[in-house]
Amino acid sequence: MATSDLEGKAAPTSDRFPAQVKYIVGMEACERYSFYGMKGILAGYITGEVMKGGLGQTQDQATRWIHLFIMVNYFTPLLGAWVSDKLWGRYRTILWISLLYCLGHGVLAMADLLYPVVREAAPGTLEAANRAAADGRTWFLGIGLALIAFGAGGIKPCVSAFMGDQFTNARSSLYEKAYAAFYFSINFGSFFSFITIPWVARTHGYAWAFGIPGILMGVATLIFYLGRGGYRCVPPARETRSAGFLAVTFEAFRNRRPGVPFWDGARASGRYSAEEVSAAASVAPVLSVFALIPPFWAMFDQHSSTWILQAKSMVPLRLGTYEVGGEEMQSLNPLLVMGLVPLVTVVLYPLFGRLVKVTPLRRIGVGMFVAGLSYVVVAWIQQRIASGEKLSVLWQAVPYVILTTAEVLVSTTGLEFAYTQAARSMKSTIMSFWLLTVAAGNFLVVLITKYGSKTGSDAVTPGRFMTYALMTFAVAAVFVFVARAYRYRQQPQEGAA
Repeated sequence: MATSDLEGKAAPTSDRFPAQVKYIVGMEACERYSFYGMKGILAGYITGEVMKGGLGQTQDQATRWIHLFIMVNYFTPLLGAWVSDKLWGRYRTILWISLLYCLGHGVLAMADLLYPVVREAAPGTLEAANRAAADGRTWFLGIGLALIAFGAGGIKPCVSAFMGDQFTNARSSLYEKAYAAFYFSINFGSFFSFITIPWVARTHGYAWAFGIPGILMGVATLIFYLGRGGYRCVPPARETRSAGFLAVTFEAFRNRRPGVPFWDGARASGRYSAEEVSAAASVAPVLSVFALIPPFWAMFDQHSSTWILQAKSMVPLRLGTYEVGGEEMQSLNPLLVMGLVPLVTVVLYPLFGRLVKVTPLRRIGVGMFVAGLSYVVVAWIQQRIASGEKLSVLWQAVPYVILTTAEVLVSTTGLEFAYTQAARSMKSTIMSFWLLTVAAGNFLVVLITKYGSKTGSDAVTPGRFMTYALMTFAVAAVFVFVARAYRYRQQPQEGAA
């Protein structure tokens, strides 16, 4: 079984990775394959023809389905983190919630088997029979996605932290390389899922297209379990007795007085130490930055929804018998990330650093403007499609390059900013709030799609894409002023953004 940190296992001094790390990295590659393989075909499945195994819903309905699913994925990490920290510990949380994750994939795969396309029926009843079958598959879609959202979200805050748990102080210098391998495995798994699962859906149907990701999630769970003999585990609820952000904030709010600094109310109560109050106070300035991030995620996550729906009106690229459509184009994102991360961090940041201070908030601000530019290009492509032009799906490579550049600037930098600006006892809290910005961004898409649509396909129009672009430009302009006012907590030598 997994080794507890309390058992006093001797700390190795080798400069190699702990042997058990390979199981975590292998699990992550398979888990990401399963998740992105499933998510990558949702738009086509939901809007696909009923007679071909799809659900026959509108583009707007598909957009709402997908972004509600992503939103729940980024709310449930709060539950996973609580279960891990308070009850089960990271190892058991990952193992048991992974089984729930596998079940969700199984539910999606079973829908096609239990409610197959009806080929023969009494005269005049064929269409009604297939509509009823599609309604049955829709119920299974909702149940399956709910299980996967709780599974994927539940293990999300645990796996990367569990990776860090495997390193003793003697091996702390290996953190950077280990997390580089971890991040590479994420993109490696998602890249191959995007280029294989859509092909499976076209050639073998959705039962296999959902089933194969489920099999890979089962393999991921098995790989993780195989490493049980060597894991170094931190016991739950024993790492710190520090008060949480909400408890201190509530105390300060309860004891607030006119003309007295807000946090003095918590200090004066005597219930919390000066260190606990200071830690809680460090969260608010970071949240002022985070509040402006959701529009970025509202745009970024649409490469799994509206961008795929746009590509359905474009000419696919054929490579022999293999077809590259909108679903396969998603593979550009992880492929570009694997190339852009080292290029940006090793070459561009040092290069521009000679001219101007490249602070984290400046990177994020630039990234927001860049993200908005990607939607100007997407709107231009959609306008050409609306005018009757037959464009190759390869035109989407242009906004993919722009948006992925923005992702590197915003997402990877945001994680760095969140971790470095949080007080030691508030790091998990801050990382949870960062994940909530993703949930908020996807909920924003749901609201805009629901209340801004009239025809059922308004989510994929030049006007809608330009709306997102202009919204992000406006938020990015506000972000410049917020960033200028921010004062770095742990890196004061860098000055303001």
